[in-house]
Amino acid sequence: MANDIEQLAANTIRTLAIDAVQKANSGHPGGPMGMADMAVVLWSKFLKVDPKNPTWENRDRFVLSAGHASMLLYSALHLAGFPISIEDIKNFRQLGYPTAGHPELDVALGIETTTGPLGQGLATGVGMALAEVKLRDIFGPELVDHRTYGIVSDGDIMEGVAFEAASLAGHLGLGKLMYLYDDNDITLDGPKEWSYSEDTSQRFAAAGWQTLAVDGHDRAAIAEAITAGIADEARPTIISCKTHIAYGSPNKQDSAAAHGSPLGEEEVALVKAGFGWEHEPFHVPSEVYAFFAEALDDYHQESGDWQRNLERRLAGDAELAAAWRTHFGDEPFSVAVPEYEPDARVATRAISGAVVNAVAADRSDFLGGSADLTPTNNTYIDSSTNFSAEDRSGRNFRFGVREHGMGAIVNGINLHGGLRCFGATFLTFSDYMRGAIRLGALMGAPSIWVLTHDSIFLGEDGPTHQAVEHLAALRAIPNLWVIRPANAAEVAGGWEVALNRRQGPTVLVFSRQGLPAGGVDPVPVDRGAYVIREGADAVLVATGSELETAIAAADILSAEGKTVRVVSMPCREAFLAQDEAYRAEVLGNGIPVASLEAGVTFGWSDIVGSDGLSIGVDRFGASAPAAVLAEEFGFTGSQVADKLRSWLG
Repeated sequence: MANDIEQLAANTIRTLAIDAVQKANSGHPGGPMGMADMAVVLWSKFLKVDPKNPTWENRDRFVLSAGHASMLLYSALHLAGFPISIEDIKNFRQLGYPTAGHPELDVALGIETTTGPLGQGLATGVGMALAEVKLRDIFGPELVDHRTYGIVSDGDIMEGVAFEAASLAGHLGLGKLMYLYDDNDITLDGPKEWSYSEDTSQRFAAAGWQTLAVDGHDRAAIAEAITAGIADEARPTIISCKTHIAYGSPNKQDSAAAHGSPLGEEEVALVKAGFGWEHEPFHVPSEVYAFFAEALDDYHQESGDWQRNLERRLAGDAELAAAWRTHFGDEPFSVAVPEYEPDARVATRAISGAVVNAVAADRSDFLGGSADLTPTNNTYIDSSTNFSAEDRSGRNFRFGVREHGMGAIVNGINLHGGLRCFGATFLTFSDYMRGAIRLGALMGAPSIWVLTHDSIFLGEDGPTHQAVEHLAALRAIPNLWVIRPANAAEVAGGWEVALNRRQGPTVLVFSRQGLPAGGVDPVPVDRGAYVIREGADAVLVATGSELETAIAAADILSAEGKTVRVVSMPCREAFLAQDEAYRAEVLGNGIPVASLEAGVTFGWSDIVGSDGLSIGVDRFGASAPAAVLAEEFGFTGSQVADKLRSWLG
C-alpha cells in the first residue's frame, strides 16, 4: 500500500509539472518528471520542515540547485501544505504569482534558495551547512541540529563554482550536507557524453565526500542511501540517482527535447495514459494531500516542542538569552571610529582590519574570511582561530583560492540566519564571484564583500590587478550598495551601514596605499555623501583616495579666487536613495558639478548631469609606483585643478 501511495504521489508531481509547463507554454518538464521519486522520498521520510512554521530556525534546508526544474519544488511545496496554491501553479511563470520560472528565495513559501545560474545552489548549500555546524558549536545540538539537502543536476556538477565549494565542504567535513544528483545523462544541448566524461563519484570522493549510487526511480533504494548518508557524520554525501529525464514520456524520455520545452498536448495525453491518469489538468488526489500531511505532522509537533524548549531555556539562562538575541534578533550594530595620530596616513584596508577586530570583540555572530588573501585584505580576527574540521569554534574562514565558491558560500551562510559573514578578495577579482554577488542582490541576502586594492594606485602589480571598471560594474547591479571610504570615519561608518543592512548585500572597497586617517567624529555614510568644505563656483565630488586629491585641487583654485565645494561620496546608492532636499543640500542648485574617481567615468552622469565633468581612468592601468601613476593618469592636485579651471572657463 505504501508503494501505491508513493507512486501516486510521484505521478501527481509529474502531472502537475507537465500541466503547468504546458499551460504556460514555457518551462522544463523533463527534470521534474525524472526527479519526482527522489522528491517523494525526501519530503515524506527525511526533510524536517513545518509548513505551519516555515521560518523555524531548526528546520532542514532544501536547495533545488537545478532551478530550472522549479515545478518539482512548487508541486512538492503545494502537496506538503506550504502556501503555494493550485491557482499559483496554474499561473506558472506569470506576472504577479510566486511560481517564477527560476525562483530565488521566499522562506515563508518554503523556498530556501534555488538558482538559475547552475552550480550556485550547490555552492550556496555548502554555506548553509557550514552555518549549521558553526551555530551548533555555539548553542549545542539541543537547539541547532538540522541538515542541508539538495537536488543537483549534471549542469550543476559541470560548473566550476560547484566544485570549488564541494572541495571546501569535503575539506571541512560538513557531514550534515547531502545532495541527490539527478544523473540522467542529458543536458540542454543533448547527450552529456558530448561534453562530459568524468566519473563524478570519483571526483567527489577525491574531495572527501561519501559517494553512493542508486536507481533514481527505486524509492526504497533512495531511502536506504539517504539513511546511509545520514549515518556518516564526518563527510558530506552525494548520491548519484540514475534517472530518466521525462520519465514516462513515450517519445521524449531520455531526450534533450524534454529539457526546456513543453511536451505538447499529444505527448501529455500519452504520458497520462501510461500512468493511468484519468483526471482533468492540475488534479490532486485527496489521498496524496493526506499522505504528505501525515508525513509532516511529526515535524509540526517537533517544531512546537523545540520552540517551547527554546523559550524555557532562554527564560532560565540570561547569558544564553543574550547570545540568542545577538544571533537571531535584530539588535543593531554600532561601530566606533578607530583613533590615529593627527597626521597619520593609513591604508583603508588596515583601518578596516581594526574595525573587523573591534566588531568581532563585541559581537559573537560576526565572522568571515578571505580567498587566500587574508594578510593583504586585513580580515583576520585576532581573538579567534581558523574554522576547521577539528575546530568548529574558529571565526576565520580560510576559503583558499576559490573566489567563485566563496561568493556562494558566504551567501548561504547569511541566508541561513544567525550569523553575519563577510568574504574578501581583491576588487579586480570580484569578476570571479560576480554571479554570486548578483544573485545575492537579487535574493536580498545581507552578504558583505571586503574588496581591497581598489584602483591603479596599488601600483607595481600592474593592470591585471588594478581595478578600473569594477566600481562601475558593481554599481550597475540593482540592490547592491558599493561603499568606497576615504578615511577612518568613513570606514567605520561603511561597516556600520553594511552590518545593519538586512535587505541586500554591501561591497566595502578599500585602498592598499596610505591615506589621511582623519578624526574620530562619525560622518553620515548612511546618507551616501556629505560636504567636506563649502564653495560656490563648482562642486567636486570624490570617493576614496581621490578625496585627498580633490581637497588639494580646491586649495589651488581657492588661491586663485575660485571656491570649490568638495563633497565626499562614499556610497552613490545611499545618496541617490535620499530625498531631493538632501541631495540639493549636498550638491547645490545650479552649481556646476564634477566627479573625481580613479576608475571609469561610466555612470557618473547620474551625479554630475549632462553638462558635468567626470575625471577618471577610461583605460587600463600600468605597472609603476603609485606616485608615478598619479602623474601619468592626471590625478595630482595640480592636474585636477587644471582640468577644473579649463572646464569652468
